[in-house]
Amino acid sequence: MGIPEKIKQIEEEIARTQINKATERHLGILKARLAKLRRELEESQIKASGSGGDGYAVKKAGDATVIFIGLPSVGKSTLLNSITKAKSKIGAYDFTTLTVVPGVMEYRGAKIQILDLPGIIAGAAQGKGLGKRVLSVARSADLILFIVDVFNPAAKNLLVKELIEIGIRPDETAPKVLIEKTATGGVSVISQVKLTKIRKETVRDILAVYGYHNARVIIRQDINDEQLIDVLLGNRKYIPSLTVLNKIDMIDSDSLRKIRENLDFYVLPISAESNRNIDEFMEQLYQKLEFIRIYMRPKGGETDYKEPLIIRDGVTIGDVCDQVHRDLRSQFKYAQIWGKSVRYGGQKVGINHKLMDEDVLTFVTR
Repeated sequence: MGIPEKIKQIEEEIARTQINKATERHLGILKARLAKLRRELEESQIKASGSGGDGYAVKKAGDATVIFIGLPSVGKSTLLNSITKAKSKIGAYDFTTLTVVPGVMEYRGAKIQILDLPGIIAGAAQGKGLGKRVLSVARSADLILFIVDVFNPAAKNLLVKELIEIGIRPDETAPKVLIEKTATGGVSVISQVKLTKIRKETVRDILAVYGYHNARVIIRQDINDEQLIDVLLGNRKYIPSLTVLNKIDMIDSDSLRKIRENLDFYVLPISAESNRNIDEFMEQLYQKLEFIRIYMRPKGGETDYKEPLIIRDGVTIGDVCDQVHRDLRSQFKYAQIWGKSVRYGGQKVGINHKLMDEDVLTFVTR
């Protein structure tokens, strides 16, 4: 029996297995085997193709990369053209965009690379409609923009499902689980929180599927079996998202209100065609990317307030060194900061100091 047949067999067994306490361990093992087989199938397909993968190659540029994902003809290209200088083909029919179309949105000093992907259809993660190639681009994104229209807003659920199947976890963070192989002693499971979604026995069963017979597992959050499998696979991407509801110019305000009330997720209503709420969209996109602005001041010189350095929240002085010049870190002596991240203006800080929005920064080198 080949890998595809084994995958189908396990999928069918999972589908007919009732979910309850008695089947928890069995289902956990089945899910672990299924994920392992899917990875083996993907690796064999890559090897057979003689390439490192079958995704579109897109060079990252700018301060961040945002991926547009939606069903065909929801207005992705129209939105791209309205916020960038890109010229993505527009047409009132499916599959207008057949390649990845890049553009750059400039906003509040930031240059944000926008990638307009071809429309996604059900089964994309398995390769339908070139979907696997398309979705692979999203793995390098800093933010995923889901675009749905007023006629099918629930399509987001399909889009999320396809991303999950290709190893992307929108709006999730990596599970706080540490797995260390040991020489002896079996599998020791240490939980620092109360586990309500998985039992320690199931943890050991799943680890056995991946060849962990001696290991120390430290669990720092309440996880389920799928999150544990994600940790073991180690190739998952955790990416934030924003969802826009397009074509609001085609319905009245009362219909729009009802649509938003019936959704279990947040949407920003826009019309790419008539530019409604586009300014608000650009602001929310900027905020979602968690940018901060750093103003550079040469030693003994004046602060450059016209062209701030755009970086992501949480970065350190060392990260800025790497962004400014490849040799700056090795020549670094200390930095001086004026702003919210220090107690007083001109405070000397080290390479691990975390910066905050609108800090003024001076480097002092050896």
